[in-house]
Amino acid sequence: MVCCDFPRQRLEYQFLGHKGQTLSVNLLLVVAVALVDPDCRVLIAQRPQGKSLEGLWEFPGGKVEDGERPEQALIRELHEELGIEVEEACLAPLTFASFAYPDFHLLMPLYICRRWKGFVSARENQTLKWVLPKDLRSYPMPPADAPLIPALLDLLG
Repeated sequence: MVCCDFPRQRLEYQFLGHKGQTLSVNLLLVVAVALVDPDCRVLIAQRPQGKSLEGLWEFPGGKVEDGERPEQALIRELHEELGIEVEEACLAPLTFASFAYPDFHLLMPLYICRRWKGFVSARENQTLKWVLPKDLRSYPMPPADAPLIPALLDLLG
């Protein structure tokens, strides 16, 4: 039996585990995108100082808010973080990551996007870099982002 409570940004699941004990999991849904430019480079962003996991590189994206679908959240986050406009039809789901942090479990779908309007610019004090897919492993990433790289390499080479 699964019961869901829908607080902002996190889902708490309670279910009966082995031997009838109740287990709880805080599930955080975030979305990420691999923006791919005409030279087949992927955009990554370095987490700024003062944020958790500062200095690590990640794919742009963010938390899914109450009432949002993942694609809507990604469109909003790309506008807020990078100043670009993306249409939902230009987002293609590729893979996802599932990672257990100490206080929550993160679920992160990764989308591919090759078309957007506007110029990519850092709007949240982050460093941005366009990287060839084969070089992505050279950049230290949070443990939830690193497992996304093989699917990108399979797609982009």
